[in-house]
Amino acid sequence: MSRLTIFEDGRPGDPVLRTEEPAAIRDALAPIGVRFERWESPVSLSPDEAPEVILEAFRPHLDRLMGETGAGTADVIKLRPDTPNKDALRSKFLSEHTHSEDEVRFFVHGSGSFILHVDGRVYDAHCTQGDLISVPTGTRHWFDAGTEPFVTALRVFTDTTGWVAHYTGDDIADRFPAA
Repeated sequence: MSRLTIFEDGRPGDPVLRTEEPAAIRDALAPIGVRFERWESPVSLSPDEAPEVILEAFRPHLDRLMGETGAGTADVIKLRPDTPNKDALRSKFLSEHTHSEDEVRFFVHGSGSFILHVDGRVYDAHCTQGDLISVPTGTRHWFDAGTEPFVTALRVFTDTTGWVAHYTGDDIADRFPAA
């Protein structure tokens, strides 16, 4: 189930807000420019489907989304417990970073948390199958799918070279427990 937990002052502890209601998640993230939606899709795929099959199945949704965002390309990322480089990938995503474009993800299967660091607050947006999240350009954040990840996500890029992180050097991600 999707969940948003907000912490004050960038420190773990008692949250300011915790909700599992999609509308409340959307409304809490909107003021910081984050787009959050639940997609009810007639597409039902096996987690074992090839990336090309997933892209084709979601093509109508992707075309609409890419038209709205001006994106130039999309791909599929799959992280599983048996992904050969999963520890290196997880480490890369766990450090706080920004991007020079919006980071747009749609969760086809599984789950993961986008943790956003904005204006002295930390927003832990745990996304699950059917969630769309778009993190605005320049927003400090990190991502965690856990030590035994199970996630398939569509990634939408404006820059056709794909995912490029600009690490902040802030150790805030180390102060929050990983999934």
